Amino acid sequence: MKVIIYVYDGITMLDAIGPYEVLRNMNDTEVYFVAEKKGEIKADSGFIDINVKYGIDEIKSADILVIPGSTIGFMKEMKKDRVLKWIKEVDKTTSWTTSVCTGSMLLAAAGLLAGLKATSHWKPINLLSDYGTIPVRERIVEQEKYITAAGVSAGIDMALYLSEKIVGEEETKAIQLAIEYDPQPIFDAGNYSNAEENIKKIAGAKLTKDAKKGIGLLGMIQHSKSILKIMK
Repeated sequence: MKVIIYVYDGITMLDAIGPYEVLRNMNDTEVYFVAEKKGEIKADSGFIDINVKYGIDEIKSADILVIPGSTIGFMKEMKKDRVLKWIKEVDKTTSWTTSVCTGSMLLAAAGLLAGLKATSHWKPINLLSDYGTIPVRERIVEQEKYITAAGVSAGIDMALYLSEKIVGEEETKAIQLAIEYDPQPIFDAGNYSNAEENIKKIAGAKLTKDAKKGIGLLGMIQHSKSILKIMK
């Protein structure tokens, strides 16, 4: 089983590492981190770098494709015709094409989710409709061979969901135990539908601050209505 995780500057690291920790534990599986160009990739926090060994010119096929999200970096990736073309080419070879958080925006921009339901992080989720995709506020959405996950931590749940489909319940339970994934949050505030309005406002302010920092880290990004929607 060949798994590709596409990474790029400004990525939210858990979007990639969460699914990686699950999928790498499936039997007979190889995971490849792939970037537009191999080399150093910076996370959206500005504090973590990863050294990517493969560029998109070197990897053209996969059984599973994972597209992680980011605070603002996904906007830059969505404008790269070369990257979108590569995503579409790899998608032709996959059994499953997946995303975490705003990674679904890249799939939508590539034209893969037109007419389908998909999810994303709660703040920019409505941008999906700009590409003919139907946004739904659910943790995991499966449509044909496409599985999209909500924000950040949802990538772990998505990977376990996918693992169960591929290797079955018993092995997936063993993977869950191996990574000791037993979430017991102290507050019931992690779901947009359950969160109080004042909590949404505070969280939104934190995300806007991160978005502004992300623009600075990534250099000049052409402002658009989409970016303004995210910043609000």
